[in-house]
Amino acid sequence: MADQVLDAKGLNCPLPILRTKKAIKEMNVGDVLTVHATDPGAVKDFEAFCRTTGNELLESSSTGDEYHFRIKRKQ
Repeated sequence: MADQVLDAKGLNCPLPILRTKKAIKEMNVGDVLTVHATDPGAVKDFEAFCRTTGNELLESSSTGDEYHFRIKRKQ
């Protein structure tokens, strides 16, 4: 398994999700993508993204104005 990092800081909805979708599409099943974002709406967006795509949201956390998500590709 290979982990990748996506820097989506400074981007507003829907760009963090669109870039995540593109990155995950290029990954293998079981790989983990870590996304760094600054859009406060990203928390709900990534929950909905994982729920609708079948990928697993392993972790959602924040540090100050930055949000971090770890997503495992499931399909």
